[in-house]
Amino acid sequence: MKNMNADTSLLRVLLVEDSEDDAFLMTQHLRRLGVEVMLLRVETSAELRAALSTQSWDLVISDYRMPKFSGLAALKLVREYDEELPFIIVSATIGEDIAVDAMRAGANDYVMKNNLARLLPAIQREIHEAKTRANSRAANIAQQKQLDYMAYYDSITGLATRTLFLERVTGYLLEAANHEHGLAVCLIDLERFKNINDSVGWSVGDVLLRQVAEWLTDSAGDNKHLARVGANHFALVIPAVKQDGDVIHLFDKKRQAFLDHAFPLNDAIFHISFKAGLAVFPQDGIDAVTLFKHAEVALKNAKATSEPYMLYLQSMSDAASGKLSLENKLHQALENREFVLHYQPKVNLATGKLTSAEALIRWNDPRRGLVLPSEFISILEETGLIHDVGRWALGQAVDDYLRWHRLGLSAVRIAVNVSAMQLRQRNFVGEIQKVTDKDPLAAGGLELEITESLIMEDVKHSIASLQAIRALGVAIAIDDFGTGYSSLSYLSKLPLDALKIDRSFVNDMTSGHAGELLVSTIIALAHSLNLKVVAEGVETEEQARMLRSLGCDEMQGYLFCKPVSVEIFEARFLVTEAKPDDGIHERA
Repeated sequence: MKNMNADTSLLRVLLVEDSEDDAFLMTQHLRRLGVEVMLLRVETSAELRAALSTQSWDLVISDYRMPKFSGLAALKLVREYDEELPFIIVSATIGEDIAVDAMRAGANDYVMKNNLARLLPAIQREIHEAKTRANSRAANIAQQKQLDYMAYYDSITGLATRTLFLERVTGYLLEAANHEHGLAVCLIDLERFKNINDSVGWSVGDVLLRQVAEWLTDSAGDNKHLARVGANHFALVIPAVKQDGDVIHLFDKKRQAFLDHAFPLNDAIFHISFKAGLAVFPQDGIDAVTLFKHAEVALKNAKATSEPYMLYLQSMSDAASGKLSLENKLHQALENREFVLHYQPKVNLATGKLTSAEALIRWNDPRRGLVLPSEFISILEETGLIHDVGRWALGQAVDDYLRWHRLGLSAVRIAVNVSAMQLRQRNFVGEIQKVTDKDPLAAGGLELEITESLIMEDVKHSIASLQAIRALGVAIAIDDFGTGYSSLSYLSKLPLDALKIDRSFVNDMTSGHAGELLVSTIIALAHSLNLKVVAEGVETEEQARMLRSLGCDEMQGYLFCKPVSVEIFEARFLVTEAKPDDGIHERA
């Protein structure tokens, strides 16, 4: 405010209002401030101009729509005289979009006439902020007074938010197009930032964010080239590049300088690394939103690899689009009951007799036919659909087992794989109990196969959950043994019934003495813990012979049979004597 009223007991208010009744009502509310109020009502441009020219004011309150004038016109006129004079719109008709536009034009706040209780707090706040700005801050703080500041500026670093960044990139794109040069948009993801927050606290994490913002600003030369667009994400625009090679060379230098920089925090020194994705105008997009989106895609691909950063490629978007399409199809597959279970038999190595079976999920896609799990399991886990599909698989396996009993077939126990997300689920034990409560025979027909690495992620939780499941009568096998670095002390505490030797060890067993010795040690270890040993991925007679000589109990693999549909499994193994498959080699 150019001439701040020095008398704090007198509030000078300029009211732009055509209605005398509304003006009277406004006066009554203003008197509740506890200070003397001098109020002047104007309703035309000329009256407002005259009032601004002849008197200093503490506050302008304006209606939005008036017959002879408008709130936006009043705002424009007020700003010509004073850029910092608090301006509050009070209206019965203003909408949210119009209100936001008004604040972008320079209004400080808006109050609905049917909610005048907000008026006094708004006035007190704006008067206080105006005095503070007038006393201690200049034009730089004038930007921050706007209520929509947070939409454009990050509160921690002071950098632009995504919205303002995209607006600025749009301006730089016009310059790039006019001068026929390139432009690059880069997204930066600070690595291990969550670990830093967890170890030293959020407040110290905020200090680090500010330090990173300062370093990036110094490196870029202009904070208008930067934005904070996520918890640990920053955006950078390089307004002028000649070709891709320039971007790579420039970014390599900046990244190495960042890695070399020491960030002091709480008397400690931190070196921070990051992943990044870059998109270049015009080949990767001609507008700000497209470039930003493609930089995000490149960043996501970099995070999935060991590469520190990646330039955008169209194939990345094609892959992302295909992934999204697959996700939608999997939702439909669950609704349309397109998932099926195939069964692969496990046989006694000494007798060759069927002992049990593993249930392996397949997707019977009406467009493509039978789809193997390697193509869709990861998507199920990413989307959380694995909970629903896993629940279905457990229920279907038990239903098949109970149906075999009702038909008088030689029913065998069915092993079902459990994913990491399922085991971590709070009510997972309850879901198993719900399945086994179907019938007194259900628990005896079910075995859960859980990978060693999954169990070792949280051993104490795993032991508690598996003990509760085993108490229901469900068998438990540790799958892919040898890949998860189990502690022998923990292994002895796990409530297990069987141990499955990973197929990689079975494959290596025939290549040398070391491989055979390793398998022999695993078998001896399992037997010392009273566990049944099952070798998976057995494909040759030589492997079967060696396993038999080493004392392995059971085997599973293409040597005996590939995974088959439930109808084929029933006809081949539960009704008639099992015969070895004649060698269809398709991976489970």
